[in-house]
Amino acid sequence: QVQLVESGGGLVQAGGSLRLSCAASGSIFSISVMGWYRQAPGKQRELVAGIRGGGSTNYADSVRGRFTISRENAKNTVYLHLQMNSLKPEDTAVYYCKITTLNRLYLPIDYWGQGTQVTVSS
Repeated sequence: QVQLVESGGGLVQAGGSLRLSCAASGSIFSISVMGWYRQAPGKQRELVAGIRGGGSTNYADSVRGRFTISRENAKNTVYLHLQMNSLKPEDTAVYYCKITTLNRLYLPIDYWGQGTQVTVSS
């Protein structure tokens, strides 16, 4: 089991910055992929950015060059950060972190954070 706690959302003006964080604890030794997703009202949840165990990253075209995903290892906790710069009103959404672990059969198990609201005003 993995427990996820998100923080860092809020209200910001267009052009501003926010940093989201997700603290993962529990069975973190088997994490394979970590990522941030977002869901705007009336839209499907979409991948914003992902990071693999080796450190490779990928970004949605809409955020590339503005957002940076990073991972920080601490004792018994892994932190997933999303630095968001040059925010636009269209970035407004609920942001979720997702952790994928592998069980003993190397099958993936997904865990989701509770979500944090990001609102960008024009």
